Amino acid sequence: MVEDRITDGRRIAELLSSELDGREDGLLERVAVTNADRDVEPSADGTRAYDVTYRDERLARVFVHEDRARLEFEAAQDRAADTATDLELRVRPKATEPPKTLVFLESGAAVKRATDVVQRVGRALEEADDRAET
Repeated sequence: MVEDRITDGRRIAELLSSELDGREDGLLERVAVTNADRDVEPSADGTRAYDVTYRDERLARVFVHEDRARLEFEAAQDRAADTATDLELRVRPKATEPPKTLVFLESGAAVKRATDVVQRVGRALEEADDRAET
């Protein structure tokens, strides 16, 4: 059986949203998709589709392009970059204030790996909270 490779940015973002919102295991039970634009249309520069939050803190924004989706991590950028690189996702820093880490999802197959990045970023926030409490 031959499966088509999903390279439509909007569809990739939808798959990621389903994966993040639909799983209730471990850290993902506290991850939510928020501020969704249900009528989002892909663009060359990327159009914001929704936010990814963890315990009401925005971790990242998801943007759709015609041929990919991208996550812009605002929290734990170093952890996001290291994890995404380890998982063979394309990563690029964004020199803005505050800085961001861009993680590109170029196929539907990248969604599971992106979910792992979100979990590890959430874990980094938990670790920082634990250190602050001690």
